[in-house]
Amino acid sequence: MAAAFDGAGDLKVIAFDIFGTVVDWHGGIKAEVERMLPGIDGGAFALAWRAGYQPAMKGVMARIAAGEGGFTLLDELHMGILDQVLRDFGVAELDAARRKELNTAWHRLPAWPDAVAGLTRLKRKYIICTLSNGNIGLLTEMAKRAGLPWDCVLSAEVFKAYKPDPRTYLGVAGVFDVTPGQVMLAAAHHDDLAAARGCGLRSGYIERPLEFGADKPKDVSPQAENSLHARDIGVLADLLGC
Repeated sequence: MAAAFDGAGDLKVIAFDIFGTVVDWHGGIKAEVERMLPGIDGGAFALAWRAGYQPAMKGVMARIAAGEGGFTLLDELHMGILDQVLRDFGVAELDAARRKELNTAWHRLPAWPDAVAGLTRLKRKYIICTLSNGNIGLLTEMAKRAGLPWDCVLSAEVFKAYKPDPRTYLGVAGVFDVTPGQVMLAAAHHDDLAAARGCGLRSGYIERPLEFGADKPKDVSPQAENSLHARDIGVLADLLGC
């Protein structure tokens, strides 16, 4: 773990990835599935639903590149994936209202236990914002419910591009009229952080070993390329002097 950060004096903005980094998507979806669909393995359902996300997003990006469609909100992507996962799990009948209720489970995800206190500390010194492929409505409802103290909600929806498109990372710097080097992306995913570094941002890794559930612990080993490595958001605040 890094003991110091020599760029803290220039840092102005910390943009946070959300799913897995700030909120527990696996635990939240598991609980909602088991509440609404008794008898279904909620943990397995959550993993299957999340597994459809990257292919769906890449499909949209390919269609946009080919001039065959526009930007699609994550809520819509999630609904399309949900329909397939329900079929795969043998759920034949779920009316439209209940499908919508289940789909908006992504709006109701619980924050990791350290998130609210850690963000509150960081907010005293830095601008803190979201940088997620989640849509604005989803992220705003999530923040309201979980008490996440963002200064600003930024989303792929704002930039009409999904991470890791450079428009997302550079867009944060543009919104706040700072250089890319004055922005840090904080995330629990090394690929997201690598893409941010490629655009000139700083990168802070947050360990989330249980992102995929207790039965699928994740390797959270440090990578030297990151500006900071922290066990949780509270430790990130420690490292940044908050």
